Amino acid sequence: MSARGTRAIDVLRRAGVAHAVREYEPGPPGSARRVGAATRPAYGEEAAAALGVEPGRVFKTLVVAVDGRLVLAIVAVAAELDLKRLADALGGRRALLADPAEAERATGYVVGGISPLGGRRTLPVVLDVAAMSQATVFVSAGRRGLQVELAPGDLARLSTATLAPIARPR
Repeated sequence: MSARGTRAIDVLRRAGVAHAVREYEPGPPGSARRVGAATRPAYGEEAAAALGVEPGRVFKTLVVAVDGRLVLAIVAVAAELDLKRLADALGGRRALLADPAEAERATGYVVGGISPLGGRRTLPVVLDVAAMSQATVFVSAGRRGLQVELAPGDLARLSTATLAPIARPR
């Protein structure tokens, strides 16, 4: 692996997929912002702002347990994951966000840098259909401060994603 390389970037290079790696200086680990009464990490929003990209083109990868089975859900940072729609897309009954430590163990990536490509374990992937309306999208390249830009069709193919409407506006 090169100095800028990650498993996700290696997957793209081996597949010969056109992509661009974009790096930015991430905030301190655990940086968060207030959202109503809750505080949550804002890694995706941070990436969009740092790269000067519309938040509808930057996609976050969330690890979710659907009926106890871990899956990856990919939605725009400008939207929220609809857990019910995700469960429905997979023929499941219940979906819950995975514990961050469990997400890190399953993917081999740290929260805020979880990529849908090159994970430690192969997990089912569901990509929100909104991605397909973009010429290119950004997803984590496998570490905080590193994004990869690629065509959404290539993302869906390489991650063997199911396409479904799993997001709702904020």
